[in-house]
Amino acid sequence: MNRDEPNAEETAVHRSLCKPWEHRLSRRQWLGGAAAGAVGAASAATPWNAVVAEEMKKQDRQVLFIWLDGGLSQLESWDPKPGTQFGGPFRSIQTTLPGIRISELMPKSAQQMQHLAVVRSVATQDNSHSAGVARIQRGDPKDRGVVYPYFGSAVAKLLGPGPSKLPPYVWIKPGSGGFLHKDAGFLGPKFGALAFGDGKPPANLLRPESIGAADDAARQRLRENANRRYSTGRRRQVSDANSYVFDTAQTLMERSDLFNASSFDERDLERYGKNDFGRHMLQSRKMLEAGVRFVKVNSYGWDTHGDNFNGHLSLVAKFDRAFAAVIEDLAERGMLEHVLVIAMSEFGRTPRINGHIGRDHWPEAWSVAMAGSGIKSGVVVGETNEAGTFVKSDPYDIGHMFHTWFRALGIDSDEVGYTNNGQPLPIAHDEMGPIKELLTS
Repeated sequence: MNRDEPNAEETAVHRSLCKPWEHRLSRRQWLGGAAAGAVGAASAATPWNAVVAEEMKKQDRQVLFIWLDGGLSQLESWDPKPGTQFGGPFRSIQTTLPGIRISELMPKSAQQMQHLAVVRSVATQDNSHSAGVARIQRGDPKDRGVVYPYFGSAVAKLLGPGPSKLPPYVWIKPGSGGFLHKDAGFLGPKFGALAFGDGKPPANLLRPESIGAADDAARQRLRENANRRYSTGRRRQVSDANSYVFDTAQTLMERSDLFNASSFDERDLERYGKNDFGRHMLQSRKMLEAGVRFVKVNSYGWDTHGDNFNGHLSLVAKFDRAFAAVIEDLAERGMLEHVLVIAMSEFGRTPRINGHIGRDHWPEAWSVAMAGSGIKSGVVVGETNEAGTFVKSDPYDIGHMFHTWFRALGIDSDEVGYTNNGQPLPIAHDEMGPIKELLTS
């Protein structure tokens, strides 16, 4: 059964908690739609101000998911061990939290530590990119013979697109773009990721000047009629996804300003960094301001099997600049109240330094940083041993992280579930739970 329709066999509690976003338009959300429109117009035309900040607070919860593909070294970032056998050449520096130190490669993030929460005791299973990337972003639930959705697709399904009606799950990445339906797993292609390659809009997004507004509206009506005929006798998931792509494109056409890099303030470009990652992070802020539910930003090149220290010297500097800037901006705008920010990789790097002066894959002990909606600020959870080889405190798997993130977004991961063709499924690993030290409530 398609989960867009409530299942008659669900319990009353399950129905009330799992009712899909299509049937949960509250008065607050309806009013939020008008607010989002006002915010979009204001943010495109005027500097940030208190009125806009107040309107942004009314928006539903959102996510900024920063994926450092290949494996950020915890020892050169959130959990340095200077002066030890495996510590490497970099020092640690004091942050804005008394007694908490991070790598000297992250001076700007150190100044934002009062907004952050870091888990230093993440311990997962997969030692390869091919397994780790997918399993980590799916939460590594128990095997039930189905392909689980990525976190972005899960959030898109459970919370919906929000008042903006922009795509609920977008991905800003280097290279090519397109619609990536596989991220959605068993949820169906409708909840896949819309990727903007190099932050650019999809090809042929803008309406040609030769086609007027009236002609375009007529074409849209013709398309809608054709879609209704096409859906007859076909799987609803397929027809829904087909219609959804066109409807989303129509909304994006109305917000083409989101792709106008020339509109970025020169000071912001300098603060975020004049490189691809900095520009993509600045664009992610713009997407969040416009009301996109889930924004993923990728940075590649973190698989430092060779020359790890020079590699991280360059990569971490770019990350630190853009990450600290977006945290500072979201905090100043009051957006951290409803935007959950997560920065992570598929695993960490080995404490042992190999013969190529690199660090290899290490899922046994690594770190994840986060901030914002539902997350306590200024906390560090867990610790590794003195050498940084293994977790010393209670270890946390990715299932714990998914429970924590869902709770931070207001989703009770013990009560809310999926239904796939009549099969009830948990949204996170059902033998794990949230990390309570991270949550505000």
